[in-house]
Amino acid sequence: MRLSRLRLQNYRSYADTELAFEPGPNALLGFNGVGKTNIAEAIGYLSSLSSHRVPQDGPLIRHGEDQAFIRAEAHRGGRTAFLEVEINPGRANRARINRGSAVPAQQILGTLRSVLFAPEDLELVKGSPSVRRRFFDTLAVQLRPALGQLRQDYEKVLRQRNALLKSIRHEGFTPTHESTLEVWDIQLAQTGARLLRARLDMVTALRPHLRQAYQDISKSVRTATMRYLSSLDGHDEDKEPSSDPAPENSALEEAGTDQLAEQLYQGLQSVRKREQDRGVTLIGPHRDEIHFSLDTTSVKGYASHGETWSFCLGLRLASYRAMLEDDPEPGAEPILILDDVFAELDAKRRRRLAELATGAEQLIITAAVDDDVPSILLSNAYRVGSENQISTAVPLKAGENQ
Repeated sequence: MRLSRLRLQNYRSYADTELAFEPGPNALLGFNGVGKTNIAEAIGYLSSLSSHRVPQDGPLIRHGEDQAFIRAEAHRGGRTAFLEVEINPGRANRARINRGSAVPAQQILGTLRSVLFAPEDLELVKGSPSVRRRFFDTLAVQLRPALGQLRQDYEKVLRQRNALLKSIRHEGFTPTHESTLEVWDIQLAQTGARLLRARLDMVTALRPHLRQAYQDISKSVRTATMRYLSSLDGHDEDKEPSSDPAPENSALEEAGTDQLAEQLYQGLQSVRKREQDRGVTLIGPHRDEIHFSLDTTSVKGYASHGETWSFCLGLRLASYRAMLEDDPEPGAEPILILDDVFAELDAKRRRRLAELATGAEQLIITAAVDDDVPSILLSNAYRVGSENQISTAVPLKAGENQ
């Protein structure tokens, strides 16, 4: 899977810019602030309908404009597809495939797959549980596009249920509240069970790939792993997980969707009084955590800077390998994007990452310092500059990388 052309209109710093890409490595080189990451972000957005930098679409729109367009020519094996996403903050985004009629943007999911690693990924370890939940949900949506609508459905039910709980907190509990709350309990349990099952499947799929990817990058004898901590098992999002040894697998990983729905429903009943007192839903996938460990020690707060970087990079490479495993058809490999990553790695990790990345059908790299990028990844290199606040990419001349 690869892109041959990418056009950005009113996207971030780009008024109207078109770039051509080649198979294999493509390096975008230039000073910080000229728009390299905007290109990487746009490709990632085309795959997942989300940014790795911001949770909302508003910042993606060029100043003074009210919508943006990302257009691309994508190739999978011998097939070509023309893709377009129209970003409309505050309104429904739309998409077009092969210049057809506009459809809801969700329908483009699955057409193009990519894996993007950026400095922001340190938050996968250091950040809040919501960052880790979003990582797994975004990956699950790329693999199973129908889950995109499921996430929206769950969030809608959660908002409605929380609004009702706040009303109960202020007005007191009435028979009308009881019947309405029962309806939302059932819907939250049903949608939450499907979302929880998808996350558990992602944890199971990534675990062996993470273990191998971490070893490939770090050459460490330590074992990288993860475990899913659910509010159903008493996990409290407001408290840090214990670093005590615990089994990788939980009983939840063996449960079917119907079993999970019943457990969620019963869990909601068990905390109903607490929820009414606090005015918030305390049980469900929105309160869960994914705990990362090296051997039996938590990565967060205990791993060194180098170990943390290797773990985060291992998560992204594990995602890449999980996608390959999910669709082994030739030409279906996801695009691998490394956004300003090499500057954060030592020389050994740079070489190892370069060796691991060269096998990608298409690799997009951004870097502010040319020498940060191993020379084997500079076969197709471009200098990104800024002129009148509009960034453009031009080929890097032979011998310019000095």
